[in-house]
Amino acid sequence: MVRRRQFLRLAAGAAALPVVSRIASAQAYPTRPVRLVVGTVAGATPDIIARVIGGWLSDRLGQPFVIENRPGAGGNIGAEAVVRAAPDGYTLHLAAAANAINASLYRNLNFNYIRDTAPVAGFARTPLVMEVNPSIPAKTVPEFIAYAKANPGKLNMASGGNGTPQHVSGELFKLMAGVQMQHVPYRGAALALTDLIGGQVQVMFDTIPASIEFIRAGKLRPLAVTSATRLDILPDLPTVGDFLPGYEATSWSGIAAPRGTAADIVQKLNQEINAALVDPGVVARIADLGSTGLPSSPTEFAKFIAEETDKWAAVVKFSGATSE
Repeated sequence: MVRRRQFLRLAAGAAALPVVSRIASAQAYPTRPVRLVVGTVAGATPDIIARVIGGWLSDRLGQPFVIENRPGAGGNIGAEAVVRAAPDGYTLHLAAAANAINASLYRNLNFNYIRDTAPVAGFARTPLVMEVNPSIPAKTVPEFIAYAKANPGKLNMASGGNGTPQHVSGELFKLMAGVQMQHVPYRGAALALTDLIGGQVQVMFDTIPASIEFIRAGKLRPLAVTSATRLDILPDLPTVGDFLPGYEATSWSGIAAPRGTAADIVQKLNQEINAALVDPGVVARIADLGSTGLPSSPTEFAKFIAEETDKWAAVVKFSGATSE
């Protein structure tokens, strides 16, 4: 009888070990530096946002969150590096709008972002601004639509490349406004912006941080922002949706981990990231980028990514764009 009781106690203790181990793992995590992979070059808006997140998590969790820039193939090189990494919480990905767009833009991806990642938390949404060269007579979105319809196919719409947020935002506008514009993809948004200022192209949907100084200097004329509501950084500017109800297009970012990452580690990261989004200092830094917070649970962020993937698939199909 004594031996039986001893056996039952040992068996119960052994059964509890995995639970205790997981709890201890989450409490201790992280015990070494964490890589945060970004699919753009250093200095781009996603990279800046990643450094805000990484700095916050480093301070809160006591280990360095090291930014690793892995640009190429529209961000797919960095994404694939993460989905192939060990699901131990020590390799994370800056999830971005490009990942939702690429799902339909690239026909032969070696991974499925929704299937192969564990969404952790959203972080920021970054609207774009619809802007024109001042030589264009339109000063409002309705005037621009009328001008475009009077000059079908004669307006050139610049972007930083096929499938970029700048491109698909413009394609969504074309679809909803019923206008024809020629898409001119560049090897990077900076080159597109230079030609917009020079008048070689006439319109662009670009990130606010890249354009704001040119707008203030009068070198570009803003017509509207692509967010659902007006922005503090450009308070007098209407939204595109004010004239095309339902229009909304934003670049966004958050954190994802490889599929299979322990739920308690995901939850710990989620808690810390959401804490950042109510910190006045972090909120101010996000606002300086023309962005707003994107707080969410892991489930909510997963749903958001899936909805964005479906939305941009329809726009990519309409545009006929491919990665080739």
